[in-house]
Amino acid sequence: MADPTHAAEVAHHGFDLVPVVILLAAAVITVPFFRRIGLGSVLGYLAAGLAIGPYGFGFFNDAQSIIHVAELGVVLFLFIIGLEMQPSRLWSMRGEIFGLGALQVCLAIFTLIWVGIALGYPVAASFVAGTGFVLTSTAIVMQMLQERGEMAQPKGRRMIAILLFEDLAIVPLLALVAFLAPGGAEATLTDRLQSVVIGLGAIGVLVLAGRYFLDPMFRLLARFGAREVMTAAALLVVLGAAVLMQAGGLSMAMGAFLAGVLLSESSFRHQLEADIEPFRGLLLGLFFLGVGMALDLEIIAHNWVIIAISVPAFMLLKMLVIYVVARLTRASHSEATERMVLMAQGGEFAFVLYAAATQSGILTSEWNANLTAIIIISMVLTPLMLIVQNRLRKPGDPSMEGVDAARDLSGNVLLIGFGRMGQIISQPLLARGYNLSIIDTDPDMIREAQNFGFKVWYGDGTRLDILHAAGIHHADLIIAAPNDRDAVTRMVEIIKHECPLTPVLARAFSRQHMVELLKAGADYPVRETFESALDLGREALVRLGDSPEEALDTLRSVRENDRERLALETTGGIYAGRALLQGMVGANADQKPNGH
Repeated sequence: MADPTHAAEVAHHGFDLVPVVILLAAAVITVPFFRRIGLGSVLGYLAAGLAIGPYGFGFFNDAQSIIHVAELGVVLFLFIIGLEMQPSRLWSMRGEIFGLGALQVCLAIFTLIWVGIALGYPVAASFVAGTGFVLTSTAIVMQMLQERGEMAQPKGRRMIAILLFEDLAIVPLLALVAFLAPGGAEATLTDRLQSVVIGLGAIGVLVLAGRYFLDPMFRLLARFGAREVMTAAALLVVLGAAVLMQAGGLSMAMGAFLAGVLLSESSFRHQLEADIEPFRGLLLGLFFLGVGMALDLEIIAHNWVIIAISVPAFMLLKMLVIYVVARLTRASHSEATERMVLMAQGGEFAFVLYAAATQSGILTSEWNANLTAIIIISMVLTPLMLIVQNRLRKPGDPSMEGVDAARDLSGNVLLIGFGRMGQIISQPLLARGYNLSIIDTDPDMIREAQNFGFKVWYGDGTRLDILHAAGIHHADLIIAAPNDRDAVTRMVEIIKHECPLTPVLARAFSRQHMVELLKAGADYPVRETFESALDLGREALVRLGDSPEEALDTLRSVRENDRERLALETTGGIYAGRALLQGMVGANADQKPNGH
């Protein structure tokens, strides 16, 4: 049996795991609870940090050291975002990044500096304070967009473009801090040019390394290295790029983002994302925990009047600017409102800017502490504001700006629903020159479709009056393809009752739904995933050694079995004749009874 005294000495002199256990326990207990009650994971991390910090249970006293380590979470997060941004896609966003982003940042800086001036602070200090608040929290916004599934949507892409410009803006802003510092104006032009050249040189080195070195390196490691070596190489690329950018006077996050962009077209992109993701999630959560710990309640208590005025003043003015810019750039009211609420807070780069301004003598230590508290409070308030916005938003009452209601349409094909399936259905019809009348109930999608040259009318296909306005009696063919199972069934019932001779093709969501549609009168229901699943199955057989002819024979057998089962499932065989005509419907022979 081991000596207890020796074990105690080892525990005393070894690595102390207690803080790690406390951090993990706080996250594991708090975050699921906050997500369960609808408050989101970000607010859960912030609350957990406050609970275990110096003003909670007091397990930690140095929140800044944790934040410095956890900033790697933001770095890794931007690397993963960069992996999703191929250079061609990033180039297509240049107008949004340097147009929309620059407009919002410049207008917000001009507006927010007046808060400090109105409170009696010097112009230089007011400029730094307002500028820091302009820099939105990349971590919070990205996390919220990811949780809401909006990162790939156009409105999410526009917010990402603004965040990218703000990350780029930290470089000239830090240079401005040096210029505004006492004696900063005496810096020579040579010094400033040297800083610019160093920054551009760092970017150039990173671009060259990404183009000629990174992909061959990963190819070599994949051939001779172990799995853990690939993970180590992925971390090396991210952190190496971050250090290089920092050495060039740029932000670490921007370096990680550029590294991700350079590897976005690599064949190892998905492997890199899988290797980095666990570290990213843990460190990003640790960052929010650190922010919660850093909320200094003593400073808030001593300066509560200034903070109570500054937080709403900064947030309301920034929200006003964001909304105005969004509307000037033709965003809908709903998108502008969501953007202003989501981006109303200050960000983590403000801490860097305020620290540099304090070292330069622009801000005093007390001002820095107050501004840090203001930023943190704004970060804490953002998830709460989103919850309030979601509760106040009236369901089914979207902005109709720029959207035309269906009326007097006369296309020979009526397509109801222009989502991911409707868009594909329309392509062969348009290619053959057919005249389509397209209706949908999503105003955001209708506005976005206009940007690609599609005319989509607003209309609910479950209402008979709308179907009349959409030209139901003029159509030679009707396709029901909205992303709503019950709506498709209702549409088929109404259409077949009103126009029993008009063929109706319908999108089915499961096997049972397909049977429902047949009973409702649909002439050709197709389950949305069936053909793509069969195509994957055919390719799998070929890759496993079957000849293409054998694979096709197998698929024909699967289809035949499916037709027979479908005929048996329909009531009394009434619909068996129609079911037997369905050469491209149904489910796999091993499909579970629920059809999912």
